[in-house]
Amino acid sequence: MKVTALIGASGTGKSYRAAAVAFKNNIKYIIDDGLLICENKILAGQSAKREKTKIASVKRALFMDDSHRDEVAKVLEKYMPTEVLILATSEKMAGFIANRLKLPSPSRVIKIEDIATKEEIKSALESRKKEGKHIIPVPTFEVKKDFSGYFISSVKAFFKIRSGEDVPVFEKTVIRPTYSYLGEYKISKRVLFTICLYEVNKTRGICKVGKLNIENFPNGVKINIEIGIFYGYKINEVAREVFKNISFAIEHYTAINVNEVCVHVRWIKI
Repeated sequence: MKVTALIGASGTGKSYRAAAVAFKNNIKYIIDDGLLICENKILAGQSAKREKTKIASVKRALFMDDSHRDEVAKVLEKYMPTEVLILATSEKMAGFIANRLKLPSPSRVIKIEDIATKEEIKSALESRKKEGKHIIPVPTFEVKKDFSGYFISSVKAFFKIRSGEDVPVFEKTVIRPTYSYLGEYKISKRVLFTICLYEVNKTRGICKVGKLNIENFPNGVKINIEIGIFYGYKINEVAREVFKNISFAIEHYTAINVNEVCVHVRWIKI
């Protein structure tokens, strides 16, 4: 197995360019911030960007937790890749990660300065410093379930490696980890109740709102709501509209995943 290291200071754009570098060098497997990624899919690991503190995120990226390390090492042993790309802030860090995962030491080093201009690196650093934005080099649908409640969005990039060679479009996920906030970010259940009630009451055909229950889970929320409908409206259409409005509003305004919305029609009013 051959190990290549992509080296650059934190916030210089390594994750943003990881997929392009892997493609150019015919590497399918990427290790970045605690995750093992293969062709836009997360195979194993836990993202360091989920940690609440900067120190915890560094430990996660270094695979300091034995159970985390063993999970990723086991998957690597299963797939036996011929080459792996490790993202790190230094050659020493890349070597440490390789050792933790029982991989050979990096035989090749690519520096961020070799694949990005000074202006691009400066722009990436400013974005990290001012906006706290971090990149995960996989599509949003791959990580959304694990980042309920985080500000998250997707970005597509088509760019040239400094050699001038074009690479395909790669979708990446932009996220603001908890440790990048100034203070603590929380959304109370009362806010979720208010959003749900507002969305239901503005739906045509609704005459009454009954019990509303919201259950929290690590990967999102489950909502149960009872409604009454005016006679003459189609029950399935009104219920579907309530489901759609609540799901969209909660995810749009709070970034919390909506796992399930159960709409119970209890009353019909003439």
